[in-house]
Amino acid sequence: MRRVEFSGFGALLTDDRVERRLAAVLAADVAGYSRLMGTDEEGTLARLKAIRKALVDPTIATHRGRIVKTTGDGMLVEFGSAVDATRGAVEVQRAMADQNAGLPEDRRIDFRIGIHVGDIMFDDNDIFGDGVNIAARLEGIAEPGGVCLSDDAYRQVRGKVEIACDDLGLQNLKNIAEPMRAWQLRLGRQEAATPQPVSGASHAPALALPEKPSIAVLPFQNMSADPEQEYFADGLVEDIITALSRFKSLFVIARNSSFTYKGKAVDIKQVGRELGVRYVLEGSVRKAGSRLRITGQLIEASTGAHLWAEKIDGAPEDVFDLQDRITVSVVGVIAPKIEQAEIERANQKPTDRLDSYDFYLRAVALYNERKYAAARPLFKKAFELDPQCAAAYAGAASTLAMQQGIDGMPLTAEMRAEAIELANTGVALANEDALVLQRCGHLLTYLGREYDRGRSLVERAVTLNPNYAGAWNALGWVSIICNVPERAIESFENLMRLSPLDPLRASASSGISWALWFQGRYEEGRAEAKKFMHVYRSVQSLGAYIANCIGADRIAEASSVTQELLKLEPGFCISRALDVFPNQSADFPERLASTFRSAGLPE
Repeated sequence: MRRVEFSGFGALLTDDRVERRLAAVLAADVAGYSRLMGTDEEGTLARLKAIRKALVDPTIATHRGRIVKTTGDGMLVEFGSAVDATRGAVEVQRAMADQNAGLPEDRRIDFRIGIHVGDIMFDDNDIFGDGVNIAARLEGIAEPGGVCLSDDAYRQVRGKVEIACDDLGLQNLKNIAEPMRAWQLRLGRQEAATPQPVSGASHAPALALPEKPSIAVLPFQNMSADPEQEYFADGLVEDIITALSRFKSLFVIARNSSFTYKGKAVDIKQVGRELGVRYVLEGSVRKAGSRLRITGQLIEASTGAHLWAEKIDGAPEDVFDLQDRITVSVVGVIAPKIEQAEIERANQKPTDRLDSYDFYLRAVALYNERKYAAARPLFKKAFELDPQCAAAYAGAASTLAMQQGIDGMPLTAEMRAEAIELANTGVALANEDALVLQRCGHLLTYLGREYDRGRSLVERAVTLNPNYAGAWNALGWVSIICNVPERAIESFENLMRLSPLDPLRASASSGISWALWFQGRYEEGRAEAKKFMHVYRSVQSLGAYIANCIGADRIAEASSVTQELLKLEPGFCISRALDVFPNQSADFPERLASTFRSAGLPE
């Protein structure tokens, strides 16, 4: 008799008792179970027991599942079909969402579910093997209230279950030898009508910590009586992120990833895992009348230990000094060897005029919401009040570039000239400000067709601040315009690591798709373009999809996407496409026109 041990389950079986079969395996557990038990042990057990009896067990039985075993907070279930397993999981999760609606956090019970189709070994009514292990690991990366499928399970349910899935890409699952592709079911009852921030990294295994000290600054809570002061708290955090990111000795998570946690109760340890950082800074802002209080606390993510906390009081006109004190304090704790000269350079602000700064923050808030036309007059008001505010010139110029590049809006000759003039003014005042250089450099490349100068400005921004995700994003698009696809892909990948939860990941994905098109890698480009199509539909993303479909000889698919593009932007045509997608290469206009013509885009 040969003795066989299965990793993770410690089962000892004999050859003559082992039965193998293909099955769909569902693994489930309760998210935050230890926390719930610590708060109310008896109540949690009673609620969990009632939920199983009234909902979970009957649903599993209805979908022909067999509960193999249960633990205190989880269960292992075998199904004969991936479709049955998935439908049962969806029914349970949607019912739980209804039950949890309106409950306080300490009374919510959220299941995480993983499903895999694979070979299992059956013995004494128990099941073992990689098929079980993989389902358990997928459950571990599912979000609370979510369902995560292996690629094998997804292929079985695709087209048979009426629910959309998000591709999470290859996942490194603990104790599983090879990376595996995973999919997350979208369980909302209504699909988002507008692009939403993409948060794929929240389902992924913990990111490796960088060699440098790494930090994420979470949105500060607005404790003011006036909810309109939200923009002020957000702007304050953005400036702290910008100041910290100027230190080359630090690895600083970008604003767009940090702000995916806005308005949510967060687990600092989970934030550390999801963003791949050692430290997290959180705080609050209270602005009342003539007084301003900023609180901040620095936490070591892996342990939850508080390393530093402080309350700083002052007058609203002292906001810049208060920001500086927080920045210096944080840097002093996690990077004590940084020279004071660098600290002083990091404390540069877009403007020292508080009235100008207020308009600038309001404009930034609108810009981040893609309300470019509304943001532009506020940026203008900021530099009218402070003519030395380079960031306001850059912001006003960038709103015009974004309206054409993202929204597909045609610019008049006067609008184009205004944008270029604003960008040149911003460059003249930039004083090595990476934000200003990347925005103005991008615009001068895109609208001004100053390819070499524009690219040089954006490369300078990356050199000055390699922590700045926005600069890497700009360099990616500038590299596409300048026909350097390898540099574009590298830049977009740097953006994604610096800002794992960034809504810009969707835009970067379409940028990578364009770069792959330039390289003739059409099937890869088509797959990349489809990744975020459910949350990010723009002229640039649909254009990349169409171009790669034509390159891959998928004419019918390209024609179908072209119709979607025309619904999104009626009147879009080949002549407008040549404005929206400029390129330094002399043969590019004819190549692009021929591509879109083949897809049915009108002249």
